[in-house]
Amino acid sequence: MFNSLVKNISNIFGNKSDRDVKSVRPLVDAINVHFESYNKLSLDELRGKTIEFKQRIADFLGEIDSEIESLKSKIDLLDIDAISEKEEYFARIDELEKERDEELEKILHQLLPEAFAVVKQTAKRFSENTQLRVKATDYDRELAVRLPHVNMDGNDAIYNNSWEAAGSTITWNMVHYDVQLIGGIVLHEGKISEMATGEGKTLVSTLPAYLNALGGRGVHIVTVNDYLARRDSEWNAPIFQFHGLKVDCIEYHKPHSEGRKKAYQADIIYGTNNEFGFDYLRDNMAHSPDELVQGKLHYAMVDEVDSVLVDDARTPLIISGPVPKGDQHEFHDLKP
Repeated sequence: MFNSLVKNISNIFGNKSDRDVKSVRPLVDAINVHFESYNKLSLDELRGKTIEFKQRIADFLGEIDSEIESLKSKIDLLDIDAISEKEEYFARIDELEKERDEELEKILHQLLPEAFAVVKQTAKRFSENTQLRVKATDYDRELAVRLPHVNMDGNDAIYNNSWEAAGSTITWNMVHYDVQLIGGIVLHEGKISEMATGEGKTLVSTLPAYLNALGGRGVHIVTVNDYLARRDSEWNAPIFQFHGLKVDCIEYHKPHSEGRKKAYQADIIYGTNNEFGFDYLRDNMAHSPDELVQGKLHYAMVDEVDSVLVDDARTPLIISGPVPKGDQHEFHDLKP
C-alpha cells in the first residue's frame, strides 16, 4: 500500500531526476535557439565568439581586477620592513579574490547558453566538413608546425576533421543531443551527472570545459588511467584549439619538468587522479615558488567519480624516500 502511494505521488509530481531535468530545460531551449542562430555565422565569426566572451568576462570583472592590481602595486612600493601594512593589503586581496570567483561564476552562468551553443555549432561544422578554412592566427601557425591535421595556406589556416587519437585516426562525426546538453549543465553546476556507457560522456565534457576555460583560470579533466587521459585530450583538443584554447595532458611530461609546468598553464589540462594528486604533494614539498607546477585550482571534472573519490581514495598517495642519517633515532634523547 505504501509503495503504491509513493508510486502515485511520483507519477503526479515526478521523481527527483525528472524535476532536476525539468529545471534545466529552459537552459537547453536557450542553447538550441542560439545554436540555430549561429548557423548564419561564418567560421571566422564563429571563432570570434570566443574573443567576445572573454571580453565580456573581462568587462564584468574589470572593477575587481583593477582594485587587485592597485593593491599589488602598492605592496611593491612598500619598504621591506612594512610587514603589517603588507599583511593588510594581502588580506584584502584574498577577500577580493573570493569575490572575484563568485562574480566569475555569475558571468559564466550568463554566458552558458551562448557558449554551449558555440561548442555545439563547432561540432556540427567539423562533422559536416572535411576541412574548415579560417583566417590564420599566431596560434594557428604554431599548431600547424606540430599537428598534421592543421595546415597553412597563405594567410589561411585549414583544420581537417580527421586526426590521431590514442594511436588511431578518428573522424569527427558527433553533435550534441539535448541529453548531452543537460549533462554539461549539471557538470558546470558542480553536480554529478550519471550517464550510461554510450551516452557520450567524452562529448559532454567539451561543453563545461570550454565555458570554464573562458575564465582563464584553467580547467582540470581528471581520468582514472593515463590511456583515457591521453585519448580524451587528443580526441577533443581540435574543438578547443579551433577557438584558440590551449590543451595539454600532464601524462606526456615527467614530474617537476618544465614541460609539466607548462602543461598546467594550458586552458584545459587532462591527467589522472594519481598524477594530479602527486603533483599537489610535490608542490607542498617545494622549497621556493619557482618549483611549483600547479596553478590556482579553479574548476575540475572527474570521470568515473565514484571510483576516483570512493574506491581509489581508500589508498593514500604517499611520497617517501631515504633521508640523511635516517638510521639515527634521537627521539628518546630529545623527549625530556
